[in-house]
Amino acid sequence: MSSASGDGEGLTPELVLRAYSVGLFPMAERRDDEEVFWVDPRRRGIIPLHGFRISRSLARRLRRDDYGVTVDADFEGVIDACANRDETWINAEIRRLYTALHKMGHAHSLEVWMDGELAGGVYGVTLGAAFFGESMFSRRRDGSKIALAWLVDRLRRAGFLLFDTQFLTSHLASLGGVEISRAEYHRRLAAALERQADFTAPALPASGQEVVQRNTQTS
Repeated sequence: MSSASGDGEGLTPELVLRAYSVGLFPMAERRDDEEVFWVDPRRRGIIPLHGFRISRSLARRLRRDDYGVTVDADFEGVIDACANRDETWINAEIRRLYTALHKMGHAHSLEVWMDGELAGGVYGVTLGAAFFGESMFSRRRDGSKIALAWLVDRLRRAGFLLFDTQFLTSHLASLGGVEISRAEYHRRLAAALERQADFTAPALPASGQEVVQRNTQTS
């Protein structure tokens, strides 16, 4: 991983979007660290939109429909939940920038609700037909997996070509995530930026069964 360091002074949402367009993204070392630096991994994690893996157990969980899903209903709640862990790269400056991007229509969240409370969620940035996944969280079992399944379904139907996860974790790998080279990532990014996709356009599926069925047909 390579990075270009610098403090957050002068960082604007527009600068962050330009950074994404050339393959960079911002991070902080810790929650209380005021400095933000740019990251350009040598190996990049992505989830192929037609390679998302729904296991039998996850399919059963999705079909139970004992949860609700919303889009952009509580962006700040999602980013705060993602930051609410012992070690996080989301500091005050990152929160400010992504909240501003959300208000501009370039950052979105998908929320999973159980018993009236946030149980899981994910947020990221959109540019062209690329979705840059930033972070996700789970307060209830399978909360983040449900969020990812519904997110991938939305990205497919909205016309996205690239789902960037930045890094590949074992959790993402179990769901079909893969690692590609920096050169391959830039090739896919360039292709995605030549197209347009609308994250807000698709209607929410009527049920988890609809998500499972569509994934089976397209994977």
